[in-house]
Amino acid sequence: MKKTASDERKSSILRTSLFVTVLIGLFVFLILTVLAAVTFGNADLSLKDVYSVIAYRLFRIKSLSDYGEGAVHDVVWLIRLPRVLLALAVGSALSVCGVVMQAIVQNPLADPYVLGVSSGASLGATLSIMLGIGGIFGGNSVGVMAFFGAMISSFAVLAIANMGGKATSGKLILSGMAISSVCSAFSNFVIYISNDKNASAEIVRWTMGSLGGASWDRVTVMLPLMIACTLIFLTQYRNLNLMLLGDDVSITLGADLHRIRTVYLVLASVLVGFAVYSAGMIGFVGLVIPHIIRILFGTNHKRLIPLSALLGASFLIWCDVLCRIILKNSEMPIGVLVAIIGAPCFIYLLVKRSYGFGGGKT
Repeated sequence: MKKTASDERKSSILRTSLFVTVLIGLFVFLILTVLAAVTFGNADLSLKDVYSVIAYRLFRIKSLSDYGEGAVHDVVWLIRLPRVLLALAVGSALSVCGVVMQAIVQNPLADPYVLGVSSGASLGATLSIMLGIGGIFGGNSVGVMAFFGAMISSFAVLAIANMGGKATSGKLILSGMAISSVCSAFSNFVIYISNDKNASAEIVRWTMGSLGGASWDRVTVMLPLMIACTLIFLTQYRNLNLMLLGDDVSITLGADLHRIRTVYLVLASVLVGFAVYSAGMIGFVGLVIPHIIRILFGTNHKRLIPLSALLGASFLIWCDVLCRIILKNSEMPIGVLVAIIGAPCFIYLLVKRSYGFGGGKT
């Protein structure tokens, strides 16, 4: 027995050391990713120009005062860097929401799109752009309506799933699919009856996803929100781990997760709503990234959440870089590129029956 206990302690120390090493590695990789991604763009700028602008803005170095204004400054500080940081925030947000929603419904194929939350956000934004609903919120009307759309759709999913008894993972997924279909149908209906070609073109671009509208205003909202929600979910890793065992087991262990599941879903909806507002519809990030981490490092949310957040951020930044350089004199919608990458992964997960999730096989 002593040898067994000793072996378990050594194994635990090894796993912890590996986790810390990978966590630090992903963090360093993310920093390098940001520094590299900001050098890509249509404007032909040298590395010295790019980093001189950033150094001056961050540290106010007097010798670099010439980079405090002008065209080079505007390209780097007002266009490229906000875009990279917004990709970081949105990528992390979608990855963390995917982790949480997969735990909520106990299904490895769940993400904000499967549960209808993103479709609700899309409907809210469509109503704002096409019909002017929410105009009282001024320039933030699209974002506010996307947020309300995500919130209302999440409450609708919960309400439907709770009909005839407490919500189960299966009922949540079916409810999400139903709400997603309804929201998509209403969005298409509004686009059809409005007969506004300019607005329709804007909706199409928006539904395909883009980080082209990045600004410091959006970054200062999305980045703190992502960090706050990620930290909140990280503190709840024990409850998320319990959700993987099922409601019956959790009740046996003295934890009724019904109300907690509702709170988590609402909080995730807030994060998804702002992510959709900031970058449009970007699917599969919340599906693919958590699976990569889960396959490599297991299902413990104490490790899964921070690793997914870091990898998701780097993943979306590089996807955005590819969108800017893959087509000459044009920009590919990021939602299209991510779908090209994510769809085959989704199909692979569907056919791979030996994939483990929450201590069992799915």
